[in-house]
Amino acid sequence: MLKRRSLFPLLRRLARNTSAVTVVELGVSLPFVMVMALGSMEMVNLGILHVRLNQLAISVADNASRAKQSVVGGAPMFREFDVNQVFTGAALSVEDLNFPVNGRVILSSLETNSSGGQWIHWQRCWGSNKYVSRYGVQGTGSTGTSFAGMGQPTPITVESPYAMMYVEVAYNYQPLFFGTVFKTTVIRKDAAMYVRDDRDLTQIYNPAPAVTPATC
Repeated sequence: MLKRRSLFPLLRRLARNTSAVTVVELGVSLPFVMVMALGSMEMVNLGILHVRLNQLAISVADNASRAKQSVVGGAPMFREFDVNQVFTGAALSVEDLNFPVNGRVILSSLETNSSGGQWIHWQRCWGSNKYVSRYGVQGTGSTGTSFAGMGQPTPITVESPYAMMYVEVAYNYQPLFFGTVFKTTVIRKDAAMYVRDDRDLTQIYNPAPAVTPATC
């Protein structure tokens, strides 16, 4: 144990010694630098995710509006097979997000009913999450004119005799690092596209090769 007389010279020498100042400064500042770096990564990841989900909604709406099976002497059909193909393409674009577990895509056909009102004629879904449409299920608006349409803040409407493919994407975002700061939340994106060219709007057909409908 150091004696009192030798302790004070030792403390003075330590006070004058600056050989480890950089190490001390790094040790003090490193936690703040790490928090800023990880926080920036979290924000960038969230921003990229918003863009990807928005593009997913647009691509599903676009592909669903184009898909059809030509029919000799009649209007082209839209099939359950076409719906499944659209969802297969969507799965390939977000396969790294574990989307079937964390998300859901809702594809709706917005049309007009016999009274001229807006009508969700049919609806198909992909993803095991149980998110539901914010605007209504299949059959909403089948009669009357009380259903305003789909979309926020101003509902989108379609004119007869056309149809619109309206897509809703919902994804359960889970933070990478800061779960207490960036809360787990549901990211939602919408997109809509008019059906290209003519299409038989009577129903979704299921001829050969018949598939299991992706009902909601």
